[in-house]
Amino acid sequence: MEILPDRQKQVRQTGANPGQDSAAPIACDKHSAAGSVSQRACVFCGSRVVLYPIADALHLVHGPIGCAAYTWDIRGALSSGPQLHRNSFSTDLREMDVIYGGEKKLYHALIELIDAHQPEAAFVYSTCIVGVIGDDVAAVCKKVTAEKGIPVLPVASEGFKGTKKDGYRAACEAVYRLVGTGSTEDVGPHSINILGDFNLAGETWIIRDYYKRMGIDVVACITGDARIADIRRAHGAKLNLVQCSGSMTALGKKMEADYGIPQKRVSYFGIEDMAAALYEAARFFPDDPTILERAEDLVREEVEAITPQLREYRRRLEGRKAAIYVGGAFKAFSLVRALKLLGMQTAVVGSQTGGPEDYVKLQEICDPGTIVVDDSNPLELAQFCLEADVDLFIGGVKERPIAYKLGIAFCDHNHERKEPLAGFVGMLNFAREVCNSVNSPVWQFAPRKRRKAVPAQHQEIAV
Repeated sequence: MEILPDRQKQVRQTGANPGQDSAAPIACDKHSAAGSVSQRACVFCGSRVVLYPIADALHLVHGPIGCAAYTWDIRGALSSGPQLHRNSFSTDLREMDVIYGGEKKLYHALIELIDAHQPEAAFVYSTCIVGVIGDDVAAVCKKVTAEKGIPVLPVASEGFKGTKKDGYRAACEAVYRLVGTGSTEDVGPHSINILGDFNLAGETWIIRDYYKRMGIDVVACITGDARIADIRRAHGAKLNLVQCSGSMTALGKKMEADYGIPQKRVSYFGIEDMAAALYEAARFFPDDPTILERAEDLVREEVEAITPQLREYRRRLEGRKAAIYVGGAFKAFSLVRALKLLGMQTAVVGSQTGGPEDYVKLQEICDPGTIVVDDSNPLELAQFCLEADVDLFIGGVKERPIAYKLGIAFCDHNHERKEPLAGFVGMLNFAREVCNSVNSPVWQFAPRKRRKAVPAQHQEIAV
């Protein structure tokens, strides 16, 4: 297919040209090309989706109401207690605020909301218009902090400043102001933080339970089902396990530099990666060998419980092809491996925020001929799927319409899903969803499928 000249270095086909992968690595970590309608979100959205699951904090969007509506309940993040994060508060800046400034409006909004909801902390998100008119959000937050006695944290998330990845960094900088402000007296010697899991459909609870069964305490999960008090004492943990590397690597690096807490990159998707994550944590505490023993027992029990059903799903999926387009590249690694376990081939794979080393790894683990793409757009994704004749598209809410318009089965592996796909039970849920979606009889009525089934002389009538 024809690709915009500025985009050509961001697309690769594994094994297409010998030596190509090493001689000319895929371009990434750059702003979207002009004329390409990127699937990425803005800086504001990147920061909002990271911090949103902190359940006992107030989240106030300083900007026009549209920004708050766009990110309202954007993650399917569940809470075991407070539900304050489910509200979308906004200062609703309008024309007169743009002319005269919105600082007074922000101040009064914070005072009113804090009095009404008594949160443990408040996050204030700057939007594009705030960056244009120059409101001093940090000064207002500092004033309200002094008056109300709770942390009021500015998030420098003006949407035009960069990409979604810059929003991740802004979120890490904001939440890091809480780390180190609480007591660590009750933090045990075998303790971890989980960074970058957002408790979509309750996944954090599954992962925490695994570590509990191993004898490891989870001090804080940043940010799935998070509490401000736990984040304050997160610096007492002995290890950080980073699940979503794109969003939380910056926070892990800060904690390693300031508190000496090492970080390890893990994934909780798929049998292989889930087991590796548990073993990674267990081996970090060699002073207690029973932790590794319990981890081995846990993995054995969980895998034995789901293997018979996975074999049946594999039988029904063998030889099918899939396309993957997700936010972070590390998630794509796990999905490629999970699909291989189900007998499926990955024909297209890409991400919004992957780094150079991520794409090198993707090209290594994918089959020859796989299209690897960074920061793609709808036209590219649609054409890649048609050319590869995929049976399944794995993506997020913005990719769903592309799949359905093409008559391709879809699996939501991003923000809005309602069923957990992490952990061993999540692998079973994933396999079931993929199998049911791919084998649904509805796809036989898709125009592209009907053209294949009808003789050439009748194709025009069939369409």
